[in-house]
Amino acid sequence: MRRRWKLSGGLLALMLALSGCGAAEESSPVIVGSLTALAPAAAPATTPTGQPIADPKVASVPTVDPFADQTLIDRTEWTDAVDGRRLLVYPTDAGRQDTFPTVGERAWQEVVVDSPDADTPGMRDQFICHWEWARLVQPDKPSWNLEPWRPAVGYQATVNALCNPGGPER
Repeated sequence: MRRRWKLSGGLLALMLALSGCGAAEESSPVIVGSLTALAPAAAPATTPTGQPIADPKVASVPTVDPFADQTLIDRTEWTDAVDGRRLLVYPTDAGRQDTFPTVGERAWQEVVVDSPDADTPGMRDQFICHWEWARLVQPDKPSWNLEPWRPAVGYQATVNALCNPGGPER
Protein backbone atom coordinates (compact mmCIF):
# COMPACT_ATOMS: atom_id res chain seq x y z
CA MET A 1 0.00 0.00 0.00
CA ARG A 2 1.33 3.46 -0.89
CA ARG A 3 1.13 6.27 1.64
CA ARG A 4 0.64 9.87 0.65
CA TRP A 5 2.99 12.39 2.22
CA LYS A 6 3.02 16.14 1.93
CA LEU A 7 6.48 17.70 2.04
CA SER A 8 7.94 21.09 1.22
CA GLY A 9 10.72 21.26 -1.38
CA GLY A 10 13.53 22.06 1.07
CA LEU A 11 12.45 19.35 3.47
CA LEU A 12 12.19 16.87 0.61
CA ALA A 13 15.77 17.63 -0.45
CA LEU A 14 16.98 17.20 3.13
CA MET A 15 15.16 13.89 3.52
CA LEU A 16 16.55 12.61 0.24
CA ALA A 17 20.07 13.65 1.27
CA LEU A 18 19.71 11.95 4.64
CA SER A 19 18.29 8.79 3.12
CA GLY A 20 21.19 8.60 0.67
CA CYS A 21 18.99 8.11 -2.34
CA GLY A 22 16.95 10.07 -4.76
CA ALA A 23 15.19 7.30 -6.62
CA ALA A 24 11.65 6.39 -5.72
CA GLU A 25 11.05 2.85 -4.56
CA GLU A 26 7.75 1.05 -4.05
CA SER A 27 7.79 1.91 -0.35
CA SER A 28 8.84 5.54 -0.92
CA PRO A 29 6.36 8.29 -0.13
CA VAL A 30 4.29 10.00 -2.78
CA ILE A 31 4.91 13.75 -2.61
CA VAL A 32 1.81 15.95 -2.67
CA GLY A 33 1.74 19.69 -1.83
CA SER A 34 3.09 21.19 1.41
CA LEU A 35 4.22 19.60 4.66
CA THR A 36 1.57 17.97 6.83
CA ALA A 37 3.31 14.84 8.08
CA LEU A 38 6.85 13.60 8.25
CA ALA A 39 6.54 9.96 9.17
CA PRO A 40 3.96 7.43 10.16
CA ALA A 41 3.38 7.10 13.86
CA ALA A 42 5.83 4.66 15.36
CA ALA A 43 4.40 1.54 16.86
CA PRO A 44 4.02 1.98 20.60
CA ALA A 45 6.75 0.47 22.75
CA THR A 46 5.78 -2.77 24.44
CA THR A 47 7.05 -4.96 27.24
CA PRO A 48 8.41 -8.44 26.43
CA THR A 49 4.90 -9.75 27.09
CA GLY A 50 3.39 -7.35 24.54
CA GLN A 51 1.87 -4.87 27.00
CA PRO A 52 2.11 -1.22 25.86
CA ILE A 53 4.52 1.06 27.69
CA ALA A 54 3.14 4.53 28.43
CA ASP A 55 5.16 7.41 26.98
CA PRO A 56 5.79 9.84 29.87
CA LYS A 57 6.13 12.75 27.39
CA VAL A 58 2.53 12.32 26.19
CA ALA A 59 -0.17 13.85 28.38
CA SER A 60 -2.83 11.29 29.06
CA VAL A 61 -6.50 12.03 28.69
CA PRO A 62 -8.26 11.40 31.99
CA THR A 63 -10.69 8.48 31.98
CA VAL A 64 -12.48 9.69 35.11
CA ASP A 65 -13.42 13.30 35.75
CA PRO A 66 -11.51 14.28 38.92
CA PHE A 67 -13.89 17.22 39.40
CA ALA A 68 -17.14 15.32 38.73
CA ASP A 69 -18.65 16.27 42.08
CA GLN A 70 -17.61 19.94 41.92
CA THR A 71 -19.28 23.03 40.49
CA LEU A 72 -17.48 24.38 37.43
CA ILE A 73 -19.17 27.79 37.18
CA ASP A 74 -19.24 30.05 40.24
CA ARG A 75 -21.79 32.51 38.85
CA THR A 76 -22.95 34.44 35.80
CA GLU A 77 -23.80 38.11 35.60
CA TRP A 78 -25.54 40.08 32.82
CA THR A 79 -24.14 43.57 32.18
CA ASP A 80 -24.64 46.27 29.59
CA ALA A 81 -21.59 47.44 27.63
CA VAL A 82 -21.04 50.04 24.92
CA ASP A 83 -21.58 47.38 22.23
CA GLY A 84 -24.57 45.68 23.87
CA ARG A 85 -25.58 43.16 26.49
CA ARG A 86 -22.86 40.85 27.85
CA LEU A 87 -22.88 37.76 30.06
CA LEU A 88 -19.91 37.49 32.40
CA VAL A 89 -19.17 33.86 33.26
CA TYR A 90 -17.04 33.26 36.36
CA PRO A 91 -15.51 29.78 36.46
CA THR A 92 -14.56 28.11 39.73
CA ASP A 93 -11.04 26.80 40.36
CA ALA A 94 -12.32 23.36 39.37
CA GLY A 95 -13.71 24.89 36.17
CA ARG A 96 -10.30 26.32 35.36
CA GLN A 97 -8.50 23.04 35.98
CA ASP A 98 -10.85 20.31 34.71
CA THR A 99 -9.67 18.76 31.43
CA PHE A 100 -12.05 15.82 31.23
CA PRO A 101 -13.12 15.48 27.57
CA THR A 102 -16.87 16.11 27.96
CA VAL A 103 -16.79 18.54 30.86
CA GLY A 104 -17.27 21.63 28.67
CA GLU A 105 -20.86 20.58 28.02
CA ARG A 106 -21.47 20.06 31.74
CA ALA A 107 -20.08 23.54 32.41
CA TRP A 108 -22.30 25.01 29.66
CA GLN A 109 -25.35 23.42 31.29
CA GLU A 110 -24.38 25.13 34.56
CA VAL A 111 -24.30 28.47 32.69
CA VAL A 112 -27.74 27.82 31.16
CA VAL A 113 -29.26 26.86 34.51
CA ASP A 114 -27.93 30.10 36.01
CA SER A 115 -28.78 32.27 32.95
CA PRO A 116 -31.42 30.63 30.71
CA ASP A 117 -31.30 33.57 28.26
CA ALA A 118 -27.78 32.48 27.31
CA ASP A 119 -29.03 29.29 25.65
CA THR A 120 -28.39 30.21 22.00
CA PRO A 121 -26.04 28.56 19.47
CA GLY A 122 -23.75 31.59 19.22
CA MET A 123 -23.44 31.97 22.98
CA ARG A 124 -22.70 28.25 23.35
CA ASP A 125 -19.98 28.46 20.69
CA GLN A 126 -18.42 31.45 22.45
CA PHE A 127 -18.51 29.59 25.77
CA ILE A 128 -16.98 26.38 24.41
CA CYS A 129 -14.31 28.47 22.66
CA HIS A 130 -13.47 30.11 25.98
CA TRP A 131 -13.59 26.74 27.73
CA GLU A 132 -11.26 25.04 25.25
CA TRP A 133 -8.90 27.90 24.36
CA ALA A 134 -9.17 31.04 26.49
CA ARG A 135 -8.54 29.13 29.71
CA LEU A 136 -5.19 28.07 28.21
CA VAL A 137 -4.25 31.54 26.98
CA GLN A 138 -5.50 33.52 29.99
CA PRO A 139 -5.99 30.99 32.80
CA ASP A 140 -6.52 33.66 35.45
CA LYS A 141 -8.93 35.93 33.57
CA PRO A 142 -11.66 36.65 36.15
CA SER A 143 -14.60 36.17 33.77
CA TRP A 144 -15.32 35.02 30.26
CA ASN A 145 -17.48 37.45 28.34
CA LEU A 146 -20.23 36.13 26.07
CA GLU A 147 -22.26 38.50 23.92
CA PRO A 148 -25.67 37.59 22.47
CA TRP A 149 -25.32 40.24 19.74
CA ARG A 150 -22.38 38.39 18.15
CA PRO A 151 -23.30 36.41 15.02
CA ALA A 152 -23.75 32.65 15.33
CA VAL A 153 -21.11 31.57 12.81
CA GLY A 154 -20.43 28.04 14.07
CA TYR A 155 -17.78 26.79 16.44
CA GLN A 156 -14.79 26.74 14.08
CA ALA A 157 -15.43 30.28 12.83
CA THR A 158 -15.85 31.38 16.47
CA VAL A 159 -12.45 29.89 17.30
CA ASN A 160 -10.94 31.53 14.20
CA ALA A 161 -12.28 34.87 15.51
CA LEU A 162 -10.56 34.26 18.88
CA CYS A 163 -13.96 33.57 20.48
CA ASN A 164 -15.29 36.99 19.36
CA PRO A 165 -17.04 36.64 15.99
CA GLY A 166 -18.27 39.91 14.56
CA GLY A 167 -15.43 42.03 15.92
CA PRO A 168 -13.21 42.52 18.94
CA GLU A 169 -14.51 43.04 22.43
CA ARG A 170 -14.77 46.69 23.52
